[in-house]
Amino acid sequence: MIRNLLFDWSGTLADDLPNVLHAVNGMLRAHGVPPLDRETFCARFRLPYTEFFEELLPSLPLHELQQLYLEHFPHAHEGVTLLPHVTELLQDASAAGLRLVVLSSAPEAHVMPQAIALKVRDHFEMLRCGVIDKRSEIHALLKSLDMRPEETAFIGDMRHDIDAGKAAGVIAIATCTGYETATQLMTAAPDLLMPDLSRLPSLLGLRSLPRTELPVATVGALILNARDELLLIRTHKWSHRWGIPGGKIQRGETCEQALIREIAEETHLGLQDIRFIMVQDCIEPPEFQRSAHFLLLNYFARCADADPQVSLNEEAQAFTWLPLAEALKLDLNIPTRVLIDECIRRGLLR
Repeated sequence: MIRNLLFDWSGTLADDLPNVLHAVNGMLRAHGVPPLDRETFCARFRLPYTEFFEELLPSLPLHELQQLYLEHFPHAHEGVTLLPHVTELLQDASAAGLRLVVLSSAPEAHVMPQAIALKVRDHFEMLRCGVIDKRSEIHALLKSLDMRPEETAFIGDMRHDIDAGKAAGVIAIATCTGYETATQLMTAAPDLLMPDLSRLPSLLGLRSLPRTELPVATVGALILNARDELLLIRTHKWSHRWGIPGGKIQRGETCEQALIREIAEETHLGLQDIRFIMVQDCIEPPEFQRSAHFLLLNYFARCADADPQVSLNEEAQAFTWLPLAEALKLDLNIPTRVLIDECIRRGLLR
């Protein structure tokens, strides 16, 4: 039974070919090499991309190649769209409880904002990006996530993706929606070759499973600094309202381990004096960006650093430290206001 789906990003889930071609031609022009038309690019491009650039720009070191590519790529998500049937596949897979991961050669600086802008980031447990050779990386990825190869499929649009899947012993599925043709893909002997992703949910049996999605368990903390000021984060996921940092519990973690990890990832803060406060049922929250059912495990904690320096990741737009009276004047999301009220009732906030 398939429990895990690994996805390539470019050409499999997202149509970014015009942007990639624009970036590559910008790199070529910068070094006096004639640009490629779309047909020629698709015929010559291959992974690992280091082999492709070794032919076109043989004297350029890898770090310079990567920097040039970032410089010439258009705005990270501008013009990039989801390929047909991707939304339905991700929704079906998430509803069936499958674990979803992206394994991509594209840089995280592009994939992450694209996934957020296209409203699919929350489907994925992890985005493993900037991978040069997936054939070696996929082994470490499966091991780190405790995924069994026989319960895993890797879906991609290039022969390199198929080779990576076969190297790891997972089911290798090729889709003809991206950079290589069916004729090219067949030379890698995929386990399954599809014109697009429309029939994949049925073939995986996803639509025969109950359509009841289990609640998602998350952790979050109301954090105070040495001046008893509250840390509040503003995020697009909660309709740009203010709330607390936190995230999903990963398999194998205790709740407190997940809290410490999520706070470190989202803010780079360490925690001390962690106290569990409450569980909130959050069913179809009107403020959240999509339909959802969360179990919110709420904590109260203090910063481990006397002079905390907050560094936000891509999930948040702004942060602020405020005393309680000022914090209550903000446009808070409902679960955060409930948590603050409970901390006041317990005498933790004054």
